[in-house]
Amino acid sequence: MSGAESFRSGFACFVGRPNAGKSTLTNALVGAKIAITSSRPQTTRHAVRGLVHRPDAQLVLVDTPGLHRPRTLLGERLNDLVRSTWTEVDVIGVCLPCDQRIGPGDRYLVGEIARLRRRPVVAVATKSDTVRPERMAEHLMAIARLGEAAGVDWAEVVPVSATTRDRVDLLTDLLVAQLPSGPALYPDGELTDEPEETLVAELIREAALEGVRDELPHSIAVVVEEMVPREDRPSDRPLLDVRARVYVERDSQKGIVIGHKGERLKQIGSQSRVQIERILGTPVYLDLHVKVAKEWQRDPRQLRKLGF
Repeated sequence: MSGAESFRSGFACFVGRPNAGKSTLTNALVGAKIAITSSRPQTTRHAVRGLVHRPDAQLVLVDTPGLHRPRTLLGERLNDLVRSTWTEVDVIGVCLPCDQRIGPGDRYLVGEIARLRRRPVVAVATKSDTVRPERMAEHLMAIARLGEAAGVDWAEVVPVSATTRDRVDLLTDLLVAQLPSGPALYPDGELTDEPEETLVAELIREAALEGVRDELPHSIAVVVEEMVPREDRPSDRPLLDVRARVYVERDSQKGIVIGHKGERLKQIGSQSRVQIERILGTPVYLDLHVKVAKEWQRDPRQLRKLGF
């Protein structure tokens, strides 16, 4: 087999309940932060593509929102996105966190995947660093029973820790082995095909999610309205002006995000700016404003405006 024929390329997606470690795992395999992470469920709101380049393969990882019981139009659209994604990939990785028991949400998810014929499915026992060996053995047996009950023949079952990078390379090998032969799909060196504006908006939203009340995360959306290099700056001292709006659903939420004398908003700005500068590789001036878009999660027109 020639070098060109032995090269593999294709798509894999990570699916799972909200907060199953999908985004952290995507970042670990890519080797850079391309998906935002948070302890809050349903942090991921669109399919984020991360690229893994190897001499023998190119793996395109698609991180998806957590499949959940939707309570809003936004929730329904996120679930639709998950389902449309897993019908288009070459291999599916089901994330089943070791620190949680297999539950109804997992059984529902794997039952849905069982309907997809001729699609290899890898069971990924995420957060393996959080449990003792005996709990791990119990979890792996539960995963085996889950597959049997749903009629899914796991192509592989692998415990992984994205935090300690334990078995991250092995998981990459197992996913690559399921890809078809084919040429690279993206230029070498690219880490994601996400537009820069989307990455920036997501990093601002990640900072806004930290330390807010339980009802607030779902109500926050961020739109980058402008990203332009500052004029009249010397070439060795560039500055990028970024203007973004943070949307919430109610006036009371606006007050929470802004905080006492604007302290909370300043904190969101400084926290996200560090990450944005790291990703874009240039100094940034960040101008943030908070705006109320009433009940946007349930309003089709507002959802369109916010990119859903």
